[in-house]
Amino acid sequence: MIESVVVTPGWYMTLAAVLFLIGSGGLLLRNNALVMFMSVELMLNAVNLTFVAAARAHGDIGGQMAVLFVLVVAAAEVAVGLAIIVSIFRTRRTASVDELSELSG
Repeated sequence: MIESVVVTPGWYMTLAAVLFLIGSGGLLLRNNALVMFMSVELMLNAVNLTFVAAARAHGDIGGQMAVLFVLVVAAAEVAVGLAIIVSIFRTRRTASVDELSELSG
């Protein structure tokens, strides 16, 4: 006999925590600006998953509305962030954060 598994919001919260930890690890351990940028996006998506799971658990639409605002901010961040990274890469020929620290005054 096959037992069915009920996926509760706790499963989604656990997945979101794992994704957030992977993103924060990538942000803290990598030197490449593009990898760090992708890690921040992974962390934002983990937070979005948490918002949706919590909204589903409470039967509220507020989580989906928060996700909408986070996605709008993330889209703006992608546009501006990638433009800055590409312009720095064109002038310096590197995306290493260690070498970019020399740009400060």
